[in-house]
Amino acid sequence: MVEFIKEFTKNRCLLTDKELIQAFLDRYLLTISKPGRYTGGEFNQISKNWEQTELHFAFAFPDVYDIGLPNLGMSILYDQVNRRHDALAERVYAPWEDMEALMRSHSIPLFSLESKQPLKKFDIVGFTLPYETLYTNLLNMLDLSGIPLRSGERSNDDPLILAGGHACFNPEPMHAFIDAFVIGEGEEIIHEIAEAVKAHKQAAAPRLDLLRALDAIPGIYVPSFYAVSYAEDGLIKEIHHIHKPEKTFIQKRIVKKLPKPVTNFLVPNVKAVNERAVIEIMRGCSRGCRFCQAGMITRPVRERPSSEILEALEQSIESTGYEEVSLLSLSSSDHSQIAELIPQVMRMSESRNVTFSLPSLRVESFGPELIASMAGKRKGNFTIAPEAGSDVMRTRINKSIDGEDILATATQIFKMGWTNLKLYFMIGFPDETLEDIEGIVDLTRQIRSIGKRLVGSRVKIHISVNTLIPKAHTAFQWLGFSEKESILEKYRLIQSGLKNTGIKLDWPDYDNSMLEVWLSRGDRRLSDVIEAAWRGGARFDAWHEYYDVDIWQNAFENNNIDPAFYSTRSRCTDEILPWDHIHTGVSKKYLLSELEKSRALETTADCRQICHGCGIQANYAISCENIRTESL
Repeated sequence: MVEFIKEFTKNRCLLTDKELIQAFLDRYLLTISKPGRYTGGEFNQISKNWEQTELHFAFAFPDVYDIGLPNLGMSILYDQVNRRHDALAERVYAPWEDMEALMRSHSIPLFSLESKQPLKKFDIVGFTLPYETLYTNLLNMLDLSGIPLRSGERSNDDPLILAGGHACFNPEPMHAFIDAFVIGEGEEIIHEIAEAVKAHKQAAAPRLDLLRALDAIPGIYVPSFYAVSYAEDGLIKEIHHIHKPEKTFIQKRIVKKLPKPVTNFLVPNVKAVNERAVIEIMRGCSRGCRFCQAGMITRPVRERPSSEILEALEQSIESTGYEEVSLLSLSSSDHSQIAELIPQVMRMSESRNVTFSLPSLRVESFGPELIASMAGKRKGNFTIAPEAGSDVMRTRINKSIDGEDILATATQIFKMGWTNLKLYFMIGFPDETLEDIEGIVDLTRQIRSIGKRLVGSRVKIHISVNTLIPKAHTAFQWLGFSEKESILEKYRLIQSGLKNTGIKLDWPDYDNSMLEVWLSRGDRRLSDVIEAAWRGGARFDAWHEYYDVDIWQNAFENNNIDPAFYSTRSRCTDEILPWDHIHTGVSKKYLLSELEKSRALETTADCRQICHGCGIQANYAISCENIRTESL
């Protein structure tokens, strides 16, 4: 057998695809970095009999195993599908460059971890796209699988290619490569997709019939069924459904009552970016920060009751052996039961000898009592997000907290014994002045002074400054991205203002941010640019050391497209935006009113205090207050 494996390249015609892949792994696995990325067999992996299961799903994450395995959305879908008796779900991640080179040199197709079946043999390949800089990796995975890149080139023998995730709320740049996008939440719609694909297989119908069936499912966007026309100035003239003119938009799917959380998390074979059990305690956010896409596209707020959260934490510790658990949401401190939940989690973590983290704490929604309840959790670090350096700018972005409150919060944090404090800021907001930037320096210095006074030389301040990307479906979607010199001037001002203070400062590379701008604000014409960039060598664009801006500039140039059209150009409020036919439930009228309020320095209160008519209640025929309390 050993000799046979050594000669498998000569005898590959005698092997099945699965045998070929296994022989390849047996021979080469130990020659590559982190071989555990490709073996599967993790604790809590679900393996089913391929031959005895009717539907075969592959859930794909377009980055390496270490980053993709902890993704909660993919974990949820893996759990949902594997609960079905008629379906199996397996996983695949982007191979690292050494593995890719070996696979290409030996013509080995991309394969799943569980059964080592080629991706091309699955009925459905569903890509998770949490951010846009994964696009070229997705193309690379299709190419490695032997699946045609473009939807229009696929036949009945090819898998259905789906995509979902936050990046899909502007699906247009990837429209040419994806058969159907899932817009919104997947726990329920994944079963409707399964039924449609099962019926299609049983009928042995043409591929077009399957796309028509998917098009009839609320929340599914089939881009090949839509046509886009452009005016001479490059602006969009019309977006319409080719077969159903009356179907003018796709409305996102929501799950009105959150299902029981996943607790049997996979335990990674190699060191992952996060190694902990993650329990989502609430979904959605009612704060209304004007720059925040996640807060808009995940409305309405839905909470899990504290009893369900505690039970899930206990089960996840039992099923994984993880030594850390995390309570996840966009705004954990806004959970209506957070004050009573944290002490219970503290007691549980102490008895179980595990630590817990509580990300996404908002300065404006937690006070001394909440901080005190976390005192036993001291690990030396705490994170808050003032976002802007001045009261005026925080008003403009609807971050309704003043500098004195931020300082009072920092004082409480240091008094309770924390020594490390991380602060998140953003720059590039509308009508931002250098005085606002100096406010970041002044606020940070004041916080450092408070820390020095209360905890002495042990104090460590770390600030992270990001550049505003005016994302789709936010009040700032009509704004242009800031010019490079303006951003660099602001970063230099912060850097010089914090010089010799011992405060750690980091910020993103402008060119990296620009790629996200292009891909998140682009239209259908960017599909050609993305493919050209991939063919030019673009891979792992989310990794700073691998991103090559020249490749992308050449891709734009070779397609005669001006990248500034998608980046620094401001949009008129009556312009048809590439994502206008994708509805989040929040109306464009509401977003425009928020833009005007920003310009007039007016704030909008938390919508749990008063309904501002954003459109969620009308579009989903629900009461936001009822949908929240019904889950408690």
